Amino acid sequence: MSNVYLVYFSPTGGTEKALRLLADAWEGEKKTVDLSLRDAAARTPAFAKEDVCLVAVPSYGGRVPALAAGRIKELAGNGARAAAVVVYGNRAYEDTLVELCDLLTEAGFAVRAGAAAVAEHSIMRQYAKGRPDEADEKTLRGFSAKIKAALESEDPAPAFPGDRPYKQWGGSKSYPEADDTCVGCETCARLCPAGAIPFDAPSETDTAKCISCMRCIAVCPAGARSLDAASVAAMAERMKAVFATRKEPELFV
Repeated sequence: MSNVYLVYFSPTGGTEKALRLLADAWEGEKKTVDLSLRDAAARTPAFAKEDVCLVAVPSYGGRVPALAAGRIKELAGNGARAAAVVVYGNRAYEDTLVELCDLLTEAGFAVRAGAAAVAEHSIMRQYAKGRPDEADEKTLRGFSAKIKAALESEDPAPAFPGDRPYKQWGGSKSYPEADDTCVGCETCARLCPAGAIPFDAPSETDTAKCISCMRCIAVCPAGARSLDAASVAAMAERMKAVFATRKEPELFV
Protein backbone atom coordinates (compact mmCIF):
# COMPACT_ATOMS: atom_id res chain seq x y z
CA MET A 1 0.00 0.00 0.00
CA SER A 2 1.40 3.38 -0.97
CA ASN A 3 1.80 6.31 1.37
CA VAL A 4 1.31 9.96 0.43
CA TYR A 5 3.99 12.22 1.88
CA LEU A 6 3.97 16.01 2.11
CA VAL A 7 7.62 17.02 2.34
CA TYR A 8 8.24 20.70 2.95
CA PHE A 9 10.56 23.43 4.13
CA SER A 10 8.17 26.14 5.26
CA PRO A 11 9.57 28.47 7.93
CA THR A 12 6.64 30.94 7.93
CA GLY A 13 3.84 28.62 6.79
CA GLY A 14 3.08 29.86 3.27
CA THR A 15 4.82 27.01 1.49
CA GLU A 16 3.06 24.38 3.59
CA LYS A 17 -0.33 26.00 2.97
CA ALA A 18 0.17 25.97 -0.80
CA LEU A 19 1.38 22.37 -0.68
CA ARG A 20 -1.69 21.19 1.21
CA LEU A 21 -3.93 22.78 -1.41
CA LEU A 22 -2.02 20.93 -4.11
CA ALA A 23 -2.54 17.68 -2.20
CA ASP A 24 -6.32 18.11 -2.21
CA ALA A 25 -6.93 15.23 -4.68
CA TRP A 26 -5.54 12.63 -2.29
CA GLU A 27 -8.04 11.40 0.28
CA GLY A 28 -7.18 10.01 3.68
CA GLU A 29 -4.14 10.50 5.87
CA LYS A 30 -1.08 12.19 4.47
CA LYS A 31 2.24 11.77 6.23
CA THR A 32 4.36 14.88 6.73
CA VAL A 33 8.11 15.39 6.59
CA ASP A 34 9.14 18.81 7.94
CA LEU A 35 12.57 19.68 6.54
CA SER A 36 12.89 22.60 8.96
CA LEU A 37 13.44 20.20 11.85
CA ARG A 38 17.03 20.00 13.05
CA ASP A 39 16.57 16.40 14.24
CA ALA A 40 17.65 14.35 11.22
CA ALA A 41 15.85 11.24 12.46
CA ALA A 42 12.54 13.13 12.44
CA ARG A 43 12.87 14.23 8.79
CA THR A 44 14.46 11.25 7.01
CA PRO A 45 11.82 8.51 6.60
CA ALA A 46 12.37 5.43 4.47
CA PHE A 47 10.44 6.00 1.25
CA ALA A 48 9.30 3.08 -0.90
CA LYS A 49 8.93 2.89 -4.67
CA GLU A 50 5.13 2.81 -4.43
CA ASP A 51 5.01 5.99 -2.32
CA VAL A 52 3.96 9.41 -3.59
CA CYS A 53 5.78 12.53 -2.42
CA LEU A 54 4.83 16.16 -2.91
CA VAL A 55 7.93 18.18 -2.09
CA ALA A 56 7.76 21.95 -1.57
CA VAL A 57 10.33 24.64 -0.85
CA PRO A 58 10.29 28.44 -0.89
CA SER A 59 12.39 30.32 -3.42
CA TYR A 60 15.21 32.32 -1.82
CA GLY A 61 16.70 34.69 -4.36
CA GLY A 62 15.69 32.38 -7.20
CA ARG A 63 17.25 29.27 -5.63
CA VAL A 64 16.37 26.42 -3.30
CA PRO A 65 17.44 27.52 0.20
CA ALA A 66 20.85 25.94 0.82
CA LEU A 67 19.72 24.47 4.14
CA ALA A 68 16.71 22.81 2.50
CA ALA A 69 18.85 21.57 -0.38
CA GLY A 70 21.22 19.88 2.06
CA ARG A 71 18.34 18.14 3.80
CA ILE A 72 16.80 16.96 0.54
CA LYS A 73 20.15 15.37 -0.30
CA GLU A 74 19.84 13.31 2.90
CA LEU A 75 16.59 11.72 1.69
CA ALA A 76 16.47 8.34 -0.04
CA GLY A 77 13.75 8.41 -2.68
CA ASN A 78 14.08 4.74 -3.63
CA GLY A 79 12.08 5.39 -6.81
CA ALA A 80 9.10 7.08 -5.12
CA ARG A 81 7.17 9.31 -7.51
CA ALA A 82 7.38 13.00 -6.74
CA ALA A 83 6.00 16.40 -7.62
CA ALA A 84 8.32 19.38 -7.20
CA VAL A 85 6.65 22.51 -5.80
CA VAL A 86 8.14 25.98 -5.47
CA VAL A 87 6.51 28.85 -3.56
CA TYR A 88 7.68 32.43 -3.98
CA GLY A 89 6.75 35.95 -2.93
CA ASN A 90 5.43 37.24 -6.29
CA ARG A 91 8.80 38.42 -7.66
CA ALA A 92 10.24 35.41 -9.55
CA TYR A 93 11.35 31.87 -8.79
CA GLU A 94 14.04 31.80 -11.51
CA ASP A 95 16.07 28.55 -11.16
CA THR A 96 14.36 27.21 -8.03
CA LEU A 97 12.09 24.69 -9.72
CA VAL A 98 14.70 23.16 -12.00
CA GLU A 99 17.13 22.98 -9.07
CA LEU A 100 14.52 21.25 -6.90
CA CYS A 101 13.82 18.75 -9.68
CA ASP A 102 17.56 18.03 -9.96
CA LEU A 103 17.91 17.57 -6.20
CA LEU A 104 15.00 15.15 -6.07
CA THR A 105 16.25 13.16 -9.03
CA GLU A 106 19.71 12.89 -7.49
CA ALA A 107 18.10 11.71 -4.23
CA GLY A 108 16.39 8.86 -6.06
CA PHE A 109 12.88 10.23 -6.67
CA ALA A 110 11.05 9.86 -9.98
CA VAL A 111 9.84 13.41 -10.62
CA ARG A 112 6.65 13.43 -12.71
CA ALA A 113 5.14 16.90 -12.16
CA GLY A 114 5.78 20.35 -10.79
CA ALA A 115 4.07 23.54 -9.74
CA ALA A 116 4.84 27.11 -8.72
CA ALA A 117 2.64 29.04 -6.30
CA VAL A 118 2.71 32.45 -4.65
CA ALA A 119 2.65 33.16 -0.92
CA GLU A 120 3.09 36.31 1.14
CA HIS A 121 6.67 37.55 0.98
CA SER A 122 8.43 36.58 4.21
CA ILE A 123 10.39 39.85 4.55
CA MET A 124 8.38 42.51 2.68
CA ARG A 125 4.99 41.37 3.91
CA GLN A 126 3.06 43.93 1.91
CA TYR A 127 3.90 42.01 -1.26
CA ALA A 128 1.55 39.06 -2.05
CA LYS A 129 -0.15 39.86 1.26
CA GLY A 130 -2.66 37.21 2.25
CA ARG A 131 -1.65 34.78 -0.47
CA PRO A 132 -2.41 32.04 -1.21
CA ASP A 133 -5.79 33.78 -1.38
CA GLU A 134 -9.22 32.52 -2.42
CA ALA A 135 -8.38 32.66 -6.13
CA ASP A 136 -5.12 30.80 -5.53
CA GLU A 137 -6.92 28.14 -3.51
CA LYS A 138 -9.33 27.45 -6.36
CA THR A 139 -6.49 27.22 -8.89
CA LEU A 140 -4.25 25.04 -6.73
CA ARG A 141 -7.05 22.62 -5.87
CA GLY A 142 -7.71 22.40 -9.61
CA PHE A 143 -4.04 21.57 -10.21
CA SER A 144 -4.17 18.77 -7.65
CA ALA A 145 -6.11 16.25 -9.75
CA LYS A 146 -3.78 16.85 -12.71
CA ILE A 147 -0.73 16.32 -10.52
CA LYS A 148 -2.24 13.11 -9.16
CA ALA A 149 -2.85 11.83 -12.68
CA ALA A 150 0.72 12.68 -13.67
CA LEU A 151 2.13 10.82 -10.68
CA GLU A 152 0.05 7.78 -11.56
CA SER A 153 1.30 7.78 -15.16
CA GLU A 154 4.51 6.49 -16.70
CA ASP A 155 5.21 9.80 -18.40
CA PRO A 156 8.64 11.36 -17.83
CA ALA A 157 9.15 14.64 -16.02
CA PRO A 158 8.09 17.73 -17.99
CA ALA A 159 10.57 20.45 -18.85
CA PHE A 160 10.85 22.90 -15.96
CA PRO A 161 11.78 26.56 -16.40
CA GLY A 162 15.19 27.61 -15.16
CA ASP A 163 18.84 27.59 -16.12
CA ARG A 164 21.79 25.31 -15.50
CA PRO A 165 24.17 26.31 -14.09
CA TYR A 166 21.90 27.93 -11.53
CA LYS A 167 22.12 31.62 -10.77
CA GLN A 168 24.49 32.77 -8.06
CA TRP A 169 22.95 33.97 -4.83
CA GLY A 170 24.93 35.98 -2.35
CA GLY A 171 22.68 35.48 0.65
CA SER A 172 20.65 37.93 2.69
CA LYS A 173 21.73 40.55 5.17
CA SER A 174 18.27 40.82 6.77
CA TYR A 175 18.72 39.36 10.23
CA PRO A 176 15.91 39.50 12.81
CA GLU A 177 16.70 40.98 16.21
CA ALA A 178 14.89 40.78 19.53
CA ASP A 179 13.88 43.84 21.53
CA ASP A 180 13.45 44.25 25.28
CA THR A 181 10.02 42.56 25.20
CA CYS A 182 11.75 39.19 24.75
CA VAL A 183 10.68 36.94 27.65
CA GLY A 184 13.38 34.30 27.07
CA CYS A 185 10.87 31.53 26.38
CA GLU A 186 13.27 29.87 23.90
CA THR A 187 10.51 29.17 21.34
CA CYS A 188 12.58 30.77 18.60
CA ALA A 189 15.71 28.87 19.61
CA ARG A 190 13.82 25.57 19.59
CA LEU A 191 12.20 26.14 16.18
CA CYS A 192 14.98 27.92 14.27
CA PRO A 193 15.79 25.60 11.33
CA ALA A 194 19.43 26.71 11.27
CA GLY A 195 20.14 26.66 15.00
CA ALA A 196 21.06 30.34 14.80
CA ILE A 197 19.51 31.34 18.14
CA PRO A 198 21.34 30.20 21.29
CA PHE A 199 19.21 28.71 24.06
CA ASP A 200 21.26 30.49 26.71
CA ALA A 201 20.73 33.86 24.97
CA PRO A 202 17.50 33.66 22.94
CA SER A 203 17.43 37.40 22.34
CA GLU A 204 20.55 37.10 20.18
CA THR A 205 21.07 35.87 16.59
CA ASP A 206 24.15 34.15 15.21
CA THR A 207 24.33 35.89 11.83
CA ALA A 208 26.88 33.34 10.59
CA LYS A 209 24.18 30.66 10.81
CA CYS A 210 21.01 32.69 10.17
CA ILE A 211 19.41 32.04 6.76
CA SER A 212 16.92 34.94 7.05
CA CYS A 213 13.93 32.58 6.88
CA MET A 214 11.96 34.76 9.35
CA ARG A 215 10.63 31.80 11.30
CA CYS A 216 11.67 33.34 14.60
CA ILE A 217 9.48 36.35 13.86
CA ALA A 218 6.54 34.14 12.91
CA VAL A 219 6.68 31.94 16.02
CA CYS A 220 7.63 34.46 18.74
CA PRO A 221 4.67 34.54 21.18
CA ALA A 222 5.70 37.95 22.52
CA GLY A 223 6.22 39.57 19.11
CA ALA A 224 9.69 40.50 20.27
CA ARG A 225 11.59 39.67 17.08
CA SER A 226 11.60 41.87 13.99
CA LEU A 227 13.68 43.31 11.19
CA ASP A 228 14.83 46.91 11.06
CA ALA A 229 11.71 48.67 9.75
CA ALA A 230 13.58 51.41 7.91
CA SER A 231 15.77 48.90 6.07
CA VAL A 232 12.78 46.80 5.03
CA ALA A 233 10.89 49.88 3.85
CA ALA A 234 13.86 51.01 1.76
CA MET A 235 14.22 47.54 0.23
CA ALA A 236 10.50 47.40 -0.56
CA GLU A 237 10.64 50.79 -2.28
CA ARG A 238 13.64 49.79 -4.40
CA MET A 239 11.93 46.59 -5.55
CA LYS A 240 8.39 47.91 -5.94
CA ALA A 241 8.39 47.65 -9.74
CA VAL A 242 9.21 43.91 -9.83
CA PHE A 243 6.33 43.11 -7.47
CA ALA A 244 3.77 45.30 -9.22
CA THR A 245 2.17 42.62 -11.42
CA ARG A 246 0.27 39.80 -9.77
CA LYS A 247 1.84 36.43 -10.63
CA GLU A 248 -0.39 33.37 -10.93
CA PRO A 249 0.22 29.71 -10.00
CA GLU A 250 1.77 27.53 -12.70
CA LEU A 251 1.44 23.81 -13.38
CA PHE A 252 3.94 21.53 -15.13
CA VAL A 253 2.78 18.02 -16.06
